[in-house]
Formats: sequence, C-alpha cells, structure tokens
Amino acid sequence: MTGVQFEIGILLGLGGVLLCSFLGGMRAITWTQVAQYVILLLAFLIPVSWLAYKQLGNPLAPLVYGKQLQKIAELERKLMDSPAEKEVRAAFSKRELEYAERLKDIDGALEKERVAAEERVRRLKQKDADSALIVAASRELAAIPKDAVGARDLWTKAQADSHERAKPLGGLPPHSQAFAGDPGGTAEERDMFDSSRLNFLALAFCLMVGTAGLPHLLTRFYTTPSVREARSSVAWALFFIALLYLSAPALAVLVKFEVMQGLVGSSFDALPSWIAQWVKVDPALISVSDVNGDRILQFSEIRIGADIVMLATPEVGGLPYVVSGLVAAGGLAAALSTADALLLTISNSIVRDGYCHEVNRDVSPEQRVILSKFALLAVAMLAAFVAALKPADILPLVAASFSLAASAFVPVMVLGIFWPGMTRAGAVMGMTAGLGTTVYYMLVNSASVRSFFGMAPGQSLWFDILPISAGVFGVMVGLLAGVLASILTRGGD
Repeated sequence: MTGVQFEIGILLGLGGVLLCSFLGGMRAITWTQVAQYVILLLAFLIPVSWLAYKQLGNPLAPLVYGKQLQKIAELERKLMDSPAEKEVRAAFSKRELEYAERLKDIDGALEKERVAAEERVRRLKQKDADSALIVAASRELAAIPKDAVGARDLWTKAQADSHERAKPLGGLPPHSQAFAGDPGGTAEERDMFDSSRLNFLALAFCLMVGTAGLPHLLTRFYTTPSVREARSSVAWALFFIALLYLSAPALAVLVKFEVMQGLVGSSFDALPSWIAQWVKVDPALISVSDVNGDRILQFSEIRIGADIVMLATPEVGGLPYVVSGLVAAGGLAAALSTADALLLTISNSIVRDGYCHEVNRDVSPEQRVILSKFALLAVAMLAAFVAALKPADILPLVAASFSLAASAFVPVMVLGIFWPGMTRAGAVMGMTAGLGTTVYYMLVNSASVRSFFGMAPGQSLWFDILPISAGVFGVMVGLLAGVLASILTRGGD
C-alpha cells in the first residue's frame, strides 16, 4: 500500500514493534491494544453501518443485512443469464486456450511475443503516437518474462486465472451457497458437500479453541489485579469481538450488493474515481478490463482482491477517502499489537521459564528485564528473517498457529481446571501428544516435506480434514493422553 519494497516494509514494521516493546512491558502493551482496538472498531463499524443505512435505512448492519441476500441471489441469476456476461466468459475461455498453446512451445511463444511487442513500440514511435500509448507499449514489453522458467510460471497462473474467470460469476460461488458441492446432486457433488461442511466445522472449532489457548492472550490475565476484573475484562472483550465478527458477513453482503447494483453495468468512461485510485496503489487489489469491447463494465470483468473489500468499503459507500486511511490504520494497528504481545510473551518465556528456572535461579529483577529485552530482539530478528523468506501465504500460517495453540495448551488447561485428578506427568503427556499429533499431520501433508522424503504426491487426509484444521485431532489426542497418563501416574505425583 505504501509502495516500499517488501523487505523494507518488514524492517519498518519491526522497528515500530521493537520501539513499543522496548519502551514498555505487558501492561503498556495492554493499554496500547486498548487504543488500537478502538481504532479498529471505529474503522470497521463506521463503513458497514453507513452502507446498511444507505441501502436499508438502518445502521444496525448485523440485524438487517439479511434482506439483501434475496436481492443478491436475484442479481446473480440475471448475471448468469446475461448475454454480455456470456461473451466475457467466452473471451476468458479463449484466453485459456491461448495460454495452453503457449505452454506447448514456451521458447517459441516467448520469442514471438517479444518480437511483436518490440514491433508495436517501433510502429508507435514512427507514427509519433501519443506518449501515453508509447509508455504503455513499453511497459508491456518490459513485463514480458526474461526466460522460459518465468514465462512458464506466469502463463500457468494466467491460464488458471482465465479458467476460473470463464466460469459463471467470475468463478465465485453463489452467495447463498453455504458449502461446495450439492447435497442433492451426484455422488461426487454429495461427497464434496459433506467434505466442505466438515472442514468448515473443523476450522471453526480450531479457531475458537485455539483462541482460548493463544499464549499472548493467556498472559493478558496477569495485567488485571483480581480474578473479578479478569472475568469482567473477558466479558467486555467477547462483547466487542462478537460485535466485530457479526458485522463481517454483513460487510460482505452489503459490499457485494453495492458492486452488483451500482457498479456493474456502468460505462467505462464513467467509473467511480475510487477504482482508479486503488488501481494506482496496487493493481492486485482491484482491476477492470473491457474484455468483450462493449465499453460497459460486466461483473466478470472485475477482479477484486480480498483486501480491497475492507479497504475500499468507505468509498464504495460514498464516504471520504480519509476513512479508508482509518481502516488501513486499524488493520495495521491490529497486526502490530499482536506482534508486540507475541514478542513479549516469547521473550519472557525464554528468560523466566527457561533460563531463570532451569539454568540460573539467582537472577535479579534488573538482570531479568535486560535478558528479556535481548531475547526479544533476537526473536524479532529471527521472525523478520523468516518473514522475508515468504515460506507460505499468511492466512494458512495464521490458521495453523490456532491449531498448534489449541492442541498444545487447551487440553491441559481444561483438565487442570476442571479435573482434580490431573497430574504433572499427565499435563506433560497431554501437551506432547496433542502438539505432536498436530505437527505430524501438518508435515505429512506438506508438499515440500513429502517431496523431500520421496513420498507420493498428494495428501494423506484423515476423514477428509485439511491440514489447516489439524488441531481437531491434536485436541482429542491431548485430552485422551492427559487422562490416561494422569490415571497411570496418580499415585506417584
């Protein structure tokens, strides 16, 4: 969004996190997060409330947005039957075939495309064409892959993208369709429906249970002076979290209706200014192209990234651009405050639970604080290094952390709080077995790990549960292992 390089962005974020973490401790981070969460709530609720008031005359979006679902379903049916939309889908099908032909002879197709682009630039210069046309043609020439490997990657992705956009609604499922597949369809469609529904429930379980086991949330209770205030804090946190999460599906429906009703069918010469503004920021966020050449924007001609749904919502609803800045600030604040809390938790655990308890118990409070700051710096640099490598997309990594936290901590917490028979050996066994099961399931289904050990490509799934929801198995195994180990060791603990 800022235009800086990815690695520089990591360093800037790291600098902000370290500044906050070094200047204060967990209590300071808690109050910082209070302020940041106020920004996040305002940034989220103002646009969605305004859209609800604009469309339905009521700002309470979670209570009224259901009325738009029926309208969206009707609009989707019209779009699927629209002749103009069918022209766009046919154009994308043709593009898919063209990319398939290029991939059959990558070197020849690459040379042919480069020669054609150079000839186009030469002709424009000879005709003394408008400078904007020459610049655009030069950019197309510069964007051509340098070698066959780059061309293969680019064209393979483009072919897959064209394949998806050749489907009805640009490859999006109908908004009212809860899961993939069809419970009343063929055997394959029924299996797909059952699998997608099961994975949805498994992911929801891991996210909810994993939240209860996140270390940086558990340590929050050290910042409240009493059990009573800790319970009050949890109640208020749950209230605001529920308010935020219940507004998310409302946002999706209201923005989709605004795009389908107000944007689709517009002339390319009269598109809203916010589209051009966000295209300049990052074309991956949103882009439009006149695929069928009718100068009218069709739904399948719009490419919308997931992030733009949140960032551009204020302008979609007619609010000023500055509100989009507030939304971006809220998202950035949430990310950095989470990083602050995680770094403090990790560094304190290394120093207090590791070094001070197992290596050297004779450590003064001042020395412990200094060691914690050094550990925080080391962990932060390691995290920045790993982030610079881009090991995977951020969403799978975040979801995996919830599964790991759920399987490692939740079984032991539940048994330790509600079962008097829990023993130390049972706690250790429950944590080890739960975490080990989750890590094993994630690794054995990782493409890179399977390739390294010479295993067959694909995945070895249990009950069709995807690796992102491996915590389902880890929690169950952790509970069982904790109970069995406690029963077997109760007499000696």
